[in-house]
Amino acid sequence: MGMSSGGGRKSAMSEINVTPLVDVMLVLLIIFMVTAPLIQQGVKVSLPNAKAPPIEAKEKKLVLAVDSAGKVYIGEVEVPFEQLEEKLKTNAKAQADKEIYLHADRELKYGLVVEVMAAAQRAGIDNVGMITDPVERQVASK
Repeated sequence: MGMSSGGGRKSAMSEINVTPLVDVMLVLLIIFMVTAPLIQQGVKVSLPNAKAPPIEAKEKKLVLAVDSAGKVYIGEVEVPFEQLEEKLKTNAKAQADKEIYLHADRELKYGLVVEVMAAAQRAGIDNVGMITDPVERQVASK
C-alpha cells in the first residue's frame, strides 16, 4: 500500500567525473615541467650603482681589522693569528654583544679573511659584520 520498494523514483547520481580534471592537471604539469628550467636560467641585467647609507650605531662595536700584511688587530691592539680565537673568547665586549665587525684590506686573499671569520665563529661570536669603504661614484665620460 504505502511502502513499496523500488517504486517509480530513481535517486540522482551525485558523483563527480574526475577524468577531465585529471587530464587538465596532467597537461598543466607537463607545461610547468617544460617551462621551469627556462625560468631558472634568468636574464643578465646591468644593475645601477647605488650608495648605501652608513649604519648608525648607538654604541661602539668591536672591530676586528686585518691589514694588507695579514696582521690581525682587535680594536687597536695587534693579536697574533694563533691567539685570535682565545683573545675573542676572553674579550668581555665580544662575548656580551656576540657581534663584531670585520675590516679587511681589499688586497688580502679570500682564504685569510675566511679563516679570521671562522676563528670568530669558533669563539662563539654569532654575528660577523663586514666594514667596507664607501665607493666613489665614477662618472663615465661620453
